[in-house]
Amino acid sequence: MENRVNYYRLFEDMIREADLAAEAGRKPSLLLHACCAPCSSHVLECLSGHFDITMFYYNPNISPEPEFRTRLDELQRFLGEAGYGYPVESPPYMKEEFDEAVTGLEELGEGSRRCYSCYELRLRKTAETARAEGFDLFTTTLSISPYKNAAWLNEIGLRLEKEYGVRYLCADFKKKNGYKRSIELSGKYGLYRQDYCGCEYSRREAEKRREAKETGYRG
Repeated sequence: MENRVNYYRLFEDMIREADLAAEAGRKPSLLLHACCAPCSSHVLECLSGHFDITMFYYNPNISPEPEFRTRLDELQRFLGEAGYGYPVESPPYMKEEFDEAVTGLEELGEGSRRCYSCYELRLRKTAETARAEGFDLFTTTLSISPYKNAAWLNEIGLRLEKEYGVRYLCADFKKKNGYKRSIELSGKYGLYRQDYCGCEYSRREAEKRREAKETGYRG
């Protein structure tokens, strides 16, 4: 039988450890990779009391560029309206970094090795930045989505922890109705919720689903 890792339990253990550090006088610093405002909403509910957070908006997969800007603006609006006030670091938009990472995988569907490569690209940049800027930990909001593979994200994160010497905060934020809560918070703050993951390939798949649904309805 496959030995399944309970990442949520690991997350709870690391939260307790962070709280002990805070009680001793030093709240751990966390670089939080953020894909968008809706996914960040409940994740910040989970993390804000335990860490000194900086948001890291690195998403060269998002296409087209105006969509990238829209999601960044919405993240910043949410942080302000929700009263978090966390700083946001956002490297320049360079779609070619994503294109290079998924070369040869373009025709694979959502949830494939193409997505794994995209996860690794974004988490690697986060880990690299966390080390360069002296953060205690890094993690990502991505696991809150039911369409994202939390086991892959944690596998990659733990491997990068060893490579970069910065601890990875294991998580599966969709647990305990996390995704449902993100939808509630999106409604509360009127957040823009995109209908595709971000890349041009997921956008095409979303367009095909819409077309199929509309065709079926008319039929």
